[in-house]
Amino acid sequence: MIDSNILKIDNLRPLKVSRETLNELEDFSKSIILRNKEINLISKSTEKAIKLRHIKDSAQTIDFINENNINICTDLGSGAGLPGIVLGILMKPKKPMFKVIFYEKSYHKSVFLKEMSKKFKLNSRVHRKNIFNEKNLNTDVIICRAFKPLPVVFQIALNNFKNFKFIILFLGKSGKKIIGEALKNWKFDYEEKKSLTNDESIVVKISNLRKKNG
Repeated sequence: MIDSNILKIDNLRPLKVSRETLNELEDFSKSIILRNKEINLISKSTEKAIKLRHIKDSAQTIDFINENNINICTDLGSGAGLPGIVLGILMKPKKPMFKVIFYEKSYHKSVFLKEMSKKFKLNSRVHRKNIFNEKNLNTDVIICRAFKPLPVVFQIALNNFKNFKFIILFLGKSGKKIIGEALKNWKFDYEEKKSLTNDESIVVKISNLRKKNG
């Protein structure tokens, strides 16, 4: 249940979450920093700003995820669980059966994802596999953050997934240009919103994706 407690970071628009959810996000942040001493989960230069640079950046996609017909989210190249673990924690009180599927090639990062999924009692599955080798996958949402260039993500979506409703991407200051270039070779509808964590970045929801001339 949503209550009056809010996650406030650097005077950006607050994300309303329960006290329990806020505590879990805090615990997750600490877990990343602790494990970051052993394996490279996030850049050490961003540790002090983890809530803004990583947690809130991931959490801002909740508006796209929190829809009635969205039950499964597949996170590609999830690494530290950004955004998948964050979304799993946020969605747990809203939709307990919401499932997050992770694809992460790294053994150590996959172990971390499994530990975090268990720790926060998430409905999830972690695949230590190369997504390029997987076929006929089913999901509602494909999401990735700092994974592959947009055209590569599009190819994965069409070649490796049998069903998906839309794709969520984090794009930097060249985001609008990247979208424009993609429209030369692809057909798709998109909805964008300005990033809450970087004035030059956008978050984009891609739907009805198909390749032009084929």
